[in-house]
Amino acid sequence: MANFRSEEVNINAPAQRVFDKLSNLEALGGTLKNVPEDQIPADQRQMLEQITATHDSITFPGGPAGNITLRLSETVSPSLIRMTGEGTPVPISLSMHITTVNELQCTAYVDIDIQIPAMLKPMVSGPLQKMADQFSQMLRSIPFN
Repeated sequence: MANFRSEEVNINAPAQRVFDKLSNLEALGGTLKNVPEDQIPADQRQMLEQITATHDSITFPGGPAGNITLRLSETVSPSLIRMTGEGTPVPISLSMHITTVNELQCTAYVDIDIQIPAMLKPMVSGPLQKMADQFSQMLRSIPFN
């Protein structure tokens, strides 16, 4: 299993509010599509426009691998949201970790765990680390008010 962890980002909102917004995948999909254009690079904007979501899953383009669907598999309020890949070529999970700083702020980071053969790890490490970092950067762009 390979693990890719994003940087930790500061969010100016209470941990519970962040958890509530991120764990509602259907609403999160709509929120991501409406992030202001000046906060998301053009290449990521195209990806955001292709996201589809239901109450317990989110699907986004995965490049040559096709669409990737992540289904909500575990929640621990207000600190953890875990999604597991569904129909992916290899087992994958994405976890969002939320930590309370004070009543008005929290921090968050994203972990991607993927089961890949050791010989493929050098080829996919860069793109997967970039994906983890992009998820954490998107967290900064989401309005949590």
